[in-house]
Amino acid sequence: MPWNREMKTSWLPSVTVLAAALVTAGCFVQEEAARASDGPAGDAQAAEQAGSGSEDAVLAEVGGVPITRVRVEEDLAAELQRIDRERHELVERGMEQAIQRELLTLEAAAKEVEVDELLNQLYADIPEPTEGQVDAFYEARKSQINQPKETVAPQIVNYLRQQERQKVYNDLLTELRDRYEVRRFMEPMRVEVASAASAPTLGPSDAPVTIVEFSDFQCPYCQRLAPTLDKVVEEYGDKVRLVFRQFPLPIHADAQKAAEASLCAADGGKFWEMHDKMFENIQQLSVDQLKASAAALGLDEEAFGACLDSGKHAAAVADDLQAGRAAGVTGTPAMFVNGRFLSGAVPYEQLAALIDDELERGGGE
Repeated sequence: MPWNREMKTSWLPSVTVLAAALVTAGCFVQEEAARASDGPAGDAQAAEQAGSGSEDAVLAEVGGVPITRVRVEEDLAAELQRIDRERHELVERGMEQAIQRELLTLEAAAKEVEVDELLNQLYADIPEPTEGQVDAFYEARKSQINQPKETVAPQIVNYLRQQERQKVYNDLLTELRDRYEVRRFMEPMRVEVASAASAPTLGPSDAPVTIVEFSDFQCPYCQRLAPTLDKVVEEYGDKVRLVFRQFPLPIHADAQKAAEASLCAADGGKFWEMHDKMFENIQQLSVDQLKASAAALGLDEEAFGACLDSGKHAAAVADDLQAGRAAGVTGTPAMFVNGRFLSGAVPYEQLAALIDDELERGGGE
């Protein structure tokens, strides 16, 4: 949203909450001290040495068996990754807000006006939405709105007005960034995703941008993202490499076998064909339906059936799940663009903007 005085502090409560969460994770006991403890005196000594943060720090003991920090963090890998990512993203948003404030302050000073007056002048010539625009907006979304146009017309007008204001504001910022030479030194957060030699891929191995997707064949949002990724592959060609990783969710009864089926199809050289066929109808993923799909694709029916029934690729699916959880994946679809996390069925424009940024950065190197 456009800058205002409240933006200085609007995100501070989130920082406070996050800081409190991080504080509660401190005070670790060194393993050596815990082993040496013998009664209250030893316990006190161990407590004094707490907070080292080392991986072998002992947090607790059960029947003499130490529970180390590394063990606990392995169990909480996904949650810790999420907290680290959210903190980084929070700081990034704060940086961008600070950049916007500084740009507007510089431009206002150059024009010898206050920032509020600068913005008022910016918005003064924006015409009000026409009745035709309101009608077009309503007709395109009538089934979703599910209310008479007369009832929601004021909200539509306000929405269209805000959209136009946002566009004008963004155009101004683009102009000001060029004029005042904005330089960012903060690097995006990148998560290293454990590799899998057997993961199906599209694109050259030396592509400057690698997209690792964790997906579930029974997930409607993964289904929605598939055409977006097809467009990325078509538009960017050899600049992008797509890596598909399995992440079947327990809430989807057929997702596990569908994941295995895709890898059975890969054995026959038709992973992407099976991928597309399963996403065509995510309601037809029973074992029998998967076998029928494989036959329709010309795969060896006996070999495919034996592969699927034996659970040949169940371990590979489990490895993908573990890699995803370790990288902080909790739902699908989830993508890592040169290690930069994107969650959900994001629109093409958002994914393309991130790819373009990576290409400008030299492929994240």
